[in-house]
Amino acid sequence: EGVPGSSPGPGTDLYQKVFAWIQKYERHLSALAMVAGFVFDNLFFERIDLWQTQAVFALYTAVCFITIPLLHWIEARASRGILPPRWRSVLPITTQFALGGFWSGFVIFYSRSAVFGVSWPFLLFLFLLFLGNEYFSRYHSRLVFTSALFFFALYSYAIFAVPIYTGTIGTLTFIGSGVVAICVFALFIILLRFVGRERFIADIGRIRVWAFLIFVVINVSYFTNILPPLPLSAEHAGVYHSVWRVPGAYMAKNEINQPWQVRYLGFTPTLHVIPGEWLYAYGAVFAPTALATTVVHRWQWYDPIRKAWTTKSVISYPIIGGRDGGYRGHSAFPVRDVGKWRVNIETDDGRIIARLPFTVELVATPSSVETITLK
Repeated sequence: EGVPGSSPGPGTDLYQKVFAWIQKYERHLSALAMVAGFVFDNLFFERIDLWQTQAVFALYTAVCFITIPLLHWIEARASRGILPPRWRSVLPITTQFALGGFWSGFVIFYSRSAVFGVSWPFLLFLFLLFLGNEYFSRYHSRLVFTSALFFFALYSYAIFAVPIYTGTIGTLTFIGSGVVAICVFALFIILLRFVGRERFIADIGRIRVWAFLIFVVINVSYFTNILPPLPLSAEHAGVYHSVWRVPGAYMAKNEINQPWQVRYLGFTPTLHVIPGEWLYAYGAVFAPTALATTVVHRWQWYDPIRKAWTTKSVISYPIIGGRDGGYRGHSAFPVRDVGKWRVNIETDDGRIIARLPFTVELVATPSSVETITLK
């Protein structure tokens, strides 16, 4: 309140105009915050293990950890008749920026690691969250809604952050990621209880139910191999007539005269082989620095009689992370059956990093090939 007979200063007047403008255009600013988060992620997110990437995700976590309880505190005070401050309208927008940044970052990294035919349900859910972030802006002031989204973001982040810091990947590491996410969320819940007990007690039951459902969905997705095998991703992969290593590079003989749909759109190629010819599967698998694991090449042929994929060969080799273009390796198998083939590049626990489908046709003379340098 001003002193009787005096007028607000220019600073106070500007302060009131700014927050009045924010309240008037809150919906548009929320949409802008979502776009800004996506642009910000694309500028910073080159490699998943860079400190800049981890710093951005840590910033998103800190913003949600602060703004959601702070808004909860303001709403709890408002229920007791205390007028909220003008800057209250900034908090949902800030929370939306952080959550939008989470979703766009997850879309970027999870899509890099995923095989769409396997992980499409999880990728679709992430993409819908990203697109729906602006639509759900009206709910970002609701404690249950934002708390549930924050737990999902925490869990999804921990899944690829914990392997980076432990240098391991697998079921135990995934379980450890869940423990980390639950512990951070427990601290968040304690903070909510501290700043607004009455409102917290009214909502905590629903927060726990949603957190439990998210925990179940993510674990089911992991153990059914729907969840992409982050932080691993295939930087380059393909099937060739021959692959060999020279100092500093890998070379391959690639079949020429493939249709434009294969060369430019990634359609399934048809390889023309003579009976008993060996084909080679090549894969450059990115892993964070210091992460050591095993990569498996699983050669499979589709049996048209049984109408099922039959594993013909399983070849594994160890990899060590750190190279920008991925750790390079290859396997070979003598192909004798015509029809549909595929090579699954997997983790040692069966999680698919890349899938290389191709069709085999037998010919009497070797097909025309060109020598290329592999990435």
